[in-house]
This record gives sequence, C-alpha cells and structure tokens, in this order.
Amino acid sequence: MSTSKAASKGLAGVVQDGAGEAVETSFAEVVGLIEQARQRAYQAVNTELVALYWEIGQYISGKLSAAIWGDGVVDRLAQHLARTMPGLRGFSAQNLWRMRQFFETYRDEPQLAPLVRALSWTHNLVIMGQSKRAEEREFYLRMAVQEKWPTRELERQFRLAAFERAVLDPPKLSAVLRETHGAAVTGVFKDGYAVEFLNLPTDHSEADLHRGLLSQLRAFLIELGRDFCFVGSEFPLQVGGRDFALDLLFFHRGLNCLVAIELKVDRFEPEHLGKLNFYLEALDRDVRKPHENPAIGVLLCASKESDVVEYAMSRTLSPALVAQYQTQLPDKQMLAAKLHEFYALNAQDAAPATTPRVMQKKKGVKK
Repeated sequence: MSTSKAASKGLAGVVQDGAGEAVETSFAEVVGLIEQARQRAYQAVNTELVALYWEIGQYISGKLSAAIWGDGVVDRLAQHLARTMPGLRGFSAQNLWRMRQFFETYRDEPQLAPLVRALSWTHNLVIMGQSKRAEEREFYLRMAVQEKWPTRELERQFRLAAFERAVLDPPKLSAVLRETHGAAVTGVFKDGYAVEFLNLPTDHSEADLHRGLLSQLRAFLIELGRDFCFVGSEFPLQVGGRDFALDLLFFHRGLNCLVAIELKVDRFEPEHLGKLNFYLEALDRDVRKPHENPAIGVLLCASKESDVVEYAMSRTLSPALVAQYQTQLPDKQMLAAKLHEFYALNAQDAAPATTPRVMQKKKGVKK
C-alpha cells in the first residue's frame, strides 16, 4: 500500500471516529428528550392523581358531614372498589380516610393548591402526618417544591426540625449582603447547617470536617440548597506573590455569584471575618466574571454567640454571614418548647411568616 493511500485511509478513520462521536452525542440528546417527556408524563399523572384524591376526599367529607354516611360506610366503599375494580391500588379504607383528611386540611387554603398538586401523594401524607401547625405545613410544602426534595429528604428535614429552626434562628446576614443582593438573598442561607450524615467524632479536626464534606458532597449540596453548584476545594488564590487556599468555593445560580465557605471547628471569633473578607476581595478582583454579582462569604463554625456575631457583622464591609454546622440531630422537644414560647409571646401580633423568604425572628425567645 502506498504512503498516500495509507494516509488517506488513516484520515478516513479519523473522520469516521469523529462522526461516530457526533452520532453518540446525538443519541444522548434523544435520551435526554425521552427522560424529559417521562418526567412531564409523571408530573401530569401525579397532578391528576392528587386531584382525584381531593375530589374523593371532598365527596366523603360531604357525606359524613351531612350525616348521610356513617363511619362504617367508608369501609364498605373500600370493599366495593376492591370487588368492582380488581387490581386497583391505593383505595383502602385507610387511604380513603386520608383523602378526607387531605380535603379538610386544605379546603380553606386555596393559595396552597398549586403546591399540594405539585407534590406526590406520599409527600403530602408525610407533611400532613408530621406537621402540627398550618404554618408548618405551608413551610414544608413550599420548601419541598422549591428544593424538589425526594421523600427521604423531606423526612430528614422533619427530623432536623427545619421549620422550628427557620422560625427561631433566621440567618444573620451583614447589611452589605442585603444591600448588594437585595431581596433575592432572603431564604437562600440558613443560620445552621446539619451535617449529621458525616458521623464526625466529637473531637474532629478541620481536616476531618473538610474531608467529610467532600466525600459527602451530594448530601452537603442538598443541605445547602438546590441552586448551589460546587466549584472547588482549597481553591487557589494568589495575592502579592503569595499563595492562599479557600476551603470551599461554590456558585449560586439564582444569585449569580460565587459563594466562599470557610470552615472553623471552634467557636466564632470576630477576627475570623478578616480572613473571609480578604478572600472575598480576591475573588471579586481576580476570579469573578464581569456579568456576575459580588461574591458572598459564609463562615461555617462549630458554635457562635448571637451578640458576638451581631457586633462583628455590624461593621463588616463584605457581603457575608456566620452560620453554625451541626453534627447531630437537634433536640426536637426543646425546639418545640421554644417554638411554643415564641408563639405565646407573639400571640398579640400577626401570625409569623411561614416561608424562609419572609420569615422574621421576633424578640423574646431565649437562645
């Protein structure tokens, strides 16, 4: 074979390989279209199913309220459905009673209907079964839709007492953070982040915490929130010929900005903010792109005192906040008692806001 023919054959092989890669990419796009259609179909079926359960619950509630039916009729209805529609699932007597509860729980709250229909029946059962207040139900409905929590994560948030913590401990944001990012920043950050999934020992080091968060990055991203994207660990920064490393760097799609997280395994000290401010300045000058908003800093500490944080944050010129990481599940009974005190002290005021975006802490609850 001549050299020219060999070269020609080799070139053809390269072209063929390139075409093959292009075809594979096209295949992947088709798979993506199928997955999107499946998701839309699932959502449509779920919406219809939840609407059906609502209508059945409304029907049963009306019959019972008018004393047309006795309690035993619901059991007979379940038996009738099983006989006349063999193989039909989800219409046991217990589930029929839940449908009635579903209707009676939300019939006077039409503003929640879109949220209720956006969630699966299992999600709705978890929220109805574990919420003790109307505000708590609304909180979990909104958060489950906003964060797209799977059922397991929703149950975890109940164990973490997410509602109680959001009411009692709203995040401490610097004034500059509110000024630079406006209302959009409200509800994005928390006062405390639960990392119980790391199973850290009591005497863990900063390296243990850092390594654990990286090994459980998916779980940590869920805890941070849906719009957070991981950028890097020990992110390199160079200033004045010196090298520095930022613990964790993320990007928030909704805020369109970098989010720097510095880890501290001891209690918060005011001087910690100086280092964080330095990193934020370096990010804004050397890393941030022209279309992005100023970077935000999060100091994640093992513990903090509210007064110390407030004093330190009042003079900072950077968009930052101080949060606490929690390695164990909170004491729900203690939080429930504090929440009861909160409502008792504020009974004369309007009901507190129920979603992270508008929740405001009122005075009078001891920390």
